[in-house]
Amino acid sequence: MTVFEELHRVIEEGGRAVVLTIVAGPGAGAKLLVHEDGTTVGDGPADLAGLADEALRRGRSHVVEHGEATVFADVFGPPARLLVIGAVDTAEALCSAARLLGWTTIVADARARFATRERLPSADEILVAWPEEAFAQVQPDLGTAVVVLTHDDKFDLPALQAALASEAFYVGALGSRRNQERRRERLLEAGVAEAALDRIAGPCGLDVGAESPAETAFSILAEILAVRAGRAGGPLKEARTRIHAEPAEPAGRPG
Repeated sequence: MTVFEELHRVIEEGGRAVVLTIVAGPGAGAKLLVHEDGTTVGDGPADLAGLADEALRRGRSHVVEHGEATVFADVFGPPARLLVIGAVDTAEALCSAARLLGWTTIVADARARFATRERLPSADEILVAWPEEAFAQVQPDLGTAVVVLTHDDKFDLPALQAALASEAFYVGALGSRRNQERRRERLLEAGVAEAALDRIAGPCGLDVGAESPAETAFSILAEILAVRAGRAGGPLKEARTRIHAEPAEPAGRPG
């Protein structure tokens, strides 16, 4: 099966893959399609597969240098997903804003009186479930961001443990710095590795002076976008990289 044939199958089935094309340097023109599970199709060098995981986590096409070669990583997959734990006001604001990005939004809360369509009209899916149950249903992958909005250990701790055990590209938690430190100690006591805790963005969001649920939601989403793109999230005028990081795709991309 050719790369193009396999790619069309991936797209039709709603899968996730990256096509790595050497655009300059040794082996120019060679292509390697890498699935999310690491399996490959194509005539490109096998070592190109090592670029796939980071490319899939970025969720967008880009150019990368690989030894003496320049490689175009063309990423294909379903829209990013946002899993929100806690059906609070900020959850609805997050879902409303994430829909503008074309993302799929899921809100989970064990409290049925909060997890309602009336409170969360913008959510694509609402789960009345405890964190462990919600994660078992959603199964966050490397295209999923997780945000924990609850301020209760019986929700926070299992949700963060499950998120850190998943492939989620972003794990954020609302709460004061004091609460973050206390939560960190509880997670360490529960056996979570200290290195894993460094994945948590807490308090989550960029420092934009957010106060309202809508402002907080945009702050959090901005940080999620920055993390996924590998950016710091500071003022553009102070950035030393190009404003538009992604180059135009090369000719020949299948439709």
